[in-house]
Amino acid sequence: MPSPLDQRERIVANLYSAVLSDVMDGLGLMEQALKPFVRPLDESLVLFGRARTGLYMPRHQVAPGEDPYEVEIALVDDLRPGDVPVFACGGPTDRIAPWGELLSTAAQVRGAAGCVTDGLVRDTKAIRAMGFPVFHGGIGPLDSKGRGKMMELDCRVACGGVLVMPGDWVFGDADGAVVVPAAVAEEVFAKALEKVAAEDRTRDELRAGQSLRDVFDRFGIL
Repeated sequence: MPSPLDQRERIVANLYSAVLSDVMDGLGLMEQALKPFVRPLDESLVLFGRARTGLYMPRHQVAPGEDPYEVEIALVDDLRPGDVPVFACGGPTDRIAPWGELLSTAAQVRGAAGCVTDGLVRDTKAIRAMGFPVFHGGIGPLDSKGRGKMMELDCRVACGGVLVMPGDWVFGDADGAVVVPAAVAEEVFAKALEKVAAEDRTRDELRAGQSLRDVFDRFGIL
């Protein structure tokens, strides 16, 4: 079966966060949607790709000679096409804005599919103009320097209330963002595509005047 990345165009064109959440609910994975405070900077864009994780911790100073961006830069410079930086800042937070225009530019040039953070984002006008999908935990002008620092990359993190591993799949749209664990990704995407086809049939029946009860009994979709 083709990998999710090989099916990127089909997945982005046909799927949405709600159907992926429904399918994962059916598999007993009911904690895969990021908390509602994590929102898209541009609701017209769809984000889909593999997670590259970064773990932030609060800081209150920068030590002499310290590079506060060292780990963050290493992650961004190592991004590959289809990657999605997932920056876990312990959000909601009013202190750490790890993502802005320059990181968006560097990530976009490397073929990254977007960014997800439960921290703040800044330079929002410029990022929207770039058409780069960013999901954020708030908007603010604060630099992360002296307030927070990425301490580790490509590790297990909790972002927006969801545990994320490097290589998991992240999908986001106007309704929010969900994380599809890599171990079940092929099954989840296959079932979601099947469910969308069934939903299309359900919608056609409802538009034809059939009752919701009859249509639900026939297709089991709501």
